[in-house]
Amino acid sequence: MSPRYGGDTVTSRIVRSYVITGGRSLPSAGEPALHTLITLAPGRKPPLRQSPESRAIWQLCSGGYLSVAEIAAHLALPAGVVRLLLTDLSEQGHLLRRAAPPRAEPAERDLLEKVLDGLRALV
Repeated sequence: MSPRYGGDTVTSRIVRSYVITGGRSLPSAGEPALHTLITLAPGRKPPLRQSPESRAIWQLCSGGYLSVAEIAAHLALPAGVVRLLLTDLSEQGHLLRRAAPPRAEPAERDLLEKVLDGLRALV
């Protein structure tokens, strides 16, 4: 049975997140964004004292680029907690970040209609 305080059930997931982050506040909502791609920096070795969560991030990112959202899903941790862990590893120089490409400019309708007419002519 979970202890109760103020009518809300305290679950082990809340306590676990607090322990993983060391009680630190989460980073701002924008950095790193959920779609930011993360990978290991070349030639880096794992830190000697590494939490199980950081070790799992290290293993996941060793295979190539993953988004922050994918890492959070693989670890079954809240995205904010994962963003904090990724920020820590990135500040230590262990990770590389790659932002999403800029949004494409919308094409003009005339151009799209000409392309569509050309495709219809081929079929």
